[in-house]
Amino acid sequence: MTSIDDSPVRDPDTLRADMVRALRDQDAITSDSVAAAFAAVPRHKFAPEASLEVVYDLHRIVPVKKDESGLNVSVMSAAHLQGVMLEQADIAPGMKVLEIGSGGVNAAYLQELVGSDGEVTTVDIDRDIVDRARLCLDEAGYWQVKTVLADGETGVPSGAPYDRIIVTAAAWDIPPSWIDGLTEKGRLVVPLTVCGTTRSISFDRDGTGLLSHSYRLAHFVPMQGEGAAEERKVMLREGVVVQTDDVRVPLNAQALNQALDTPGLVNWSGAAWDLPDELDLYLTLNLPRAVRLHAAKDVIERGLVTPAVQFGVPALVSEDSIAYRTRRENEDTGGFESGVIAHGPQAEHLAHQYAELLRRWAQHHRRRGAATFRYLPGPAPSPLPQGAVLRRHGIVTASWA
Repeated sequence: MTSIDDSPVRDPDTLRADMVRALRDQDAITSDSVAAAFAAVPRHKFAPEASLEVVYDLHRIVPVKKDESGLNVSVMSAAHLQGVMLEQADIAPGMKVLEIGSGGVNAAYLQELVGSDGEVTTVDIDRDIVDRARLCLDEAGYWQVKTVLADGETGVPSGAPYDRIIVTAAAWDIPPSWIDGLTEKGRLVVPLTVCGTTRSISFDRDGTGLLSHSYRLAHFVPMQGEGAAEERKVMLREGVVVQTDDVRVPLNAQALNQALDTPGLVNWSGAAWDLPDELDLYLTLNLPRAVRLHAAKDVIERGLVTPAVQFGVPALVSEDSIAYRTRRENEDTGGFESGVIAHGPQAEHLAHQYAELLRRWAQHHRRRGAATFRYLPGPAPSPLPQGAVLRRHGIVTASWA
């Protein structure tokens, strides 16, 4: 369900009540406290420029500010995603909470959850966004929320320690200030991006590092300032792009582009294809030289690559070859079977590596929530552990039960 109702415009109170019921039906909201917060906050007052139908739609964002290229740099996130993250945070009355990335409405939900004895601080690097959030919060009656203009990379040390820190922009790394800013039993909820794929991960403090409690699929505008992502994006040809945030991965654009002109080698794995977001995560963190392959619709229609690539797919590359996953109908594997298409001189080798991972996932990890993430601050060990991703301030590791 992508909208609440197709009927003519109704009053905001009715739309808000319908939204809360729908969020509970979809398990985005599972607790009475989060449901009560969503029922209390007049969401439309934080997006006066948008229609009520858009504001109270479960899955639609409201753009707040764009850059010179027309890309969103700040949005009011979809209600569904906000509900999921607030449930991950498990906020209780009286807590002290820091929100990194200001929009206004999420801070209002946080204030409802912590109550009059709790504290909410929201910080953003953009003065326009902070001023807008302050105006909307005051208009809606949430004067108690503190708004701060600063780079979220540094947190807000003056208010630390916090019981909860919630990040509402896609983060490439976890800076020391976020970990140091938590209480001993504090929790960080952050949309963490690895090689172009993002998960909202609920981390609890674990000694000097962090250990995941849960994760959910998420999409956010990227972090700005010191915490901006360190990514490489390379155009192979018009409409075909690969990206990675791993400096160790070779990206020879000319050789990879030539590989795409060679006949594709297809390797069907015999493994079931489902839960694509979980499979996507597993492949991204377990392929030895992972990139994300994107192609425009017209490129797909010409048959250069399969439709799986349109919204981005994990790919395995060498200096001169590339392989990515695809699927076909197969009742013997429960409806669909996963497979690999590989191009270039090393196609057979890459396809074999990729297919082995597809089979391993289907046999051992084909369920939701099978991954466990750790964040280990400080210098990276050498060699890096399997499933580890190098970052500026530490490493992210992922293991599958």
